[in-house]
Amino acid sequence: MPQPLNLPTEPITVEQFYEWVDQQPKGRYELIEGQPVVVAMAPGLVRHARVKLAAYIALRDAIRAAGLPCEVFSDGPAIQVGESTLRVPDVIVNCGDAVDGDSRILPHPVIVLEVLSPSTHRVDTVGKFRDYFRVPSVRHYLILDPVTRVVLHHRREDGGAVASGILGNGQLLLRPPGLTVAVEALFGD
Repeated sequence: MPQPLNLPTEPITVEQFYEWVDQQPKGRYELIEGQPVVVAMAPGLVRHARVKLAAYIALRDAIRAAGLPCEVFSDGPAIQVGESTLRVPDVIVNCGDAVDGDSRILPHPVIVLEVLSPSTHRVDTVGKFRDYFRVPSVRHYLILDPVTRVVLHHRREDGGAVASGILGNGQLLLRPPGLTVAVEALFGD
């Protein structure tokens, strides 16, 4: 029988969070303003898993084709937002030097991607939007809707403003780092 979560009553640090996570049942957790949050304990929808895998593959292939010093990650490493928040996106593109294999936090996330699900819609479109753009290296936040098959593309412009667009087909330009990805490929078409 799974052990109940022993949630801290006071805000904790990132280091304390990882000590806490290592003692928890298998699951997906984030740290939001010093408070651990269970992101997923139950199995997800097949549609969500398919789109997440397709997006990972499409971004990986685009990185290879462009010859960029970037790496794509899924379901694992976190993005640190300030001192007391860790987010774990569905897919992340980190650029720059290779990341140490023992690291839990990516140092230079450039593209962050979430696949919408009914239970995470509000968090993905509001809370994570705010948090991801607090990270200076993040230039693109992609929200994929697997039902309508559209991409909501938020991008940080050179002056710091965030512009948004909705794409249902065609090419998605991700500059920087210098990628072009077919929207359909993100959904597995």
